[in-house]
Amino acid sequence: MAEQGSGGNVIAALCSIFIPGLGQLVQGRLMPAILFFVVCMVGYAMWWLIFIPAVIAGLVHLWSILDAATFKTRAY
Repeated sequence: MAEQGSGGNVIAALCSIFIPGLGQLVQGRLMPAILFFVVCMVGYAMWWLIFIPAVIAGLVHLWSILDAATFKTRAY
């Protein structure tokens, strides 16, 4: 991906709206993609137990979208 605000970041953010972590995967960042996906899916799956995991999962999902949208590659 080129830089923050680039078309690639917009596509990655749109991907993360539908599946948490998919935007990070599109950007080639495997570990953040796995972490966002697992945390969100576990939190969403546990909504019936208590309400708190679903709220946390929603916040992490939002963080995933913002992270994909504002990602900058490091220039070495």
